[in-house]
Amino acid sequence: MNRMPRRLLAAALAAAVLLPAAVVAQDAASSSMKAPAADAAFVKQASAAGLAEVALGQLGADKGQSQDTKTFGQQMVTDHTKANDELTRIAGTKGLTPSSEPMPADQKAAKAIEAKSGDAFDKAFAAKMVADHKKAVALFTKESTSGKDPELKAFATQTLPTLKQHLEMAQQLGGGKDAGKAMASH
Repeated sequence: MNRMPRRLLAAALAAAVLLPAAVVAQDAASSSMKAPAADAAFVKQASAAGLAEVALGQLGADKGQSQDTKTFGQQMVTDHTKANDELTRIAGTKGLTPSSEPMPADQKAAKAIEAKSGDAFDKAFAAKMVADHKKAVALFTKESTSGKDPELKAFATQTLPTLKQHLEMAQQLGGGKDAGKAMASH
C-alpha cells in the first residue's frame, strides 16, 4: 500500500512540473499563430494581386495597340513574376500559402479589358494598371511599416520602390497630364 501513494505522488509531481511548461508552450504556439495573421493576409492579397498583374501584363504585351502598352505589359510580366516567385519562396518557409489565382474581381476586369481593342484597350489597360498599383502601393506600405514577420516586412520594403515606379509608368501610359496630351494628339 505504501507503493501506491509514492507512485501517485510521483505522477502528481511530474504533472505539476510538466503542466505549466506545456501551458507556456501552448500559449507561445497560439500567440505565434495569431501574430502572423496579418502577414498571412498580406501573402494572400499580394500574391493574388501579383498574379493579376502578370496575367494583365501578358494581355497588354500581346494585345496592346501602342508599343508603350506592349513594353509596359512585358515589364509587368517580368517584374511581377520575379516578385511572386520571391513571395512564394518566403511564404513557403513560413508555412503560409499564397493565392493560386487572381481575385475574382481582377479576373472579371481582365476579361472586360480583353474584349476591347485598339485605343480603347490601351486606355482600359492603363486605367486598370493605375488602380491596381495604387492598391498595391498601399498594401505593401502597410506591410513594410506594420508587418510582424521580419522577412515579409523586408520583402514589402524592397518591392515598394518598384511598385511606385510601376504606378508612375501606368499614370504616364494612360492619363498623366503629359500622357493625356500625347494621346490626344495621336
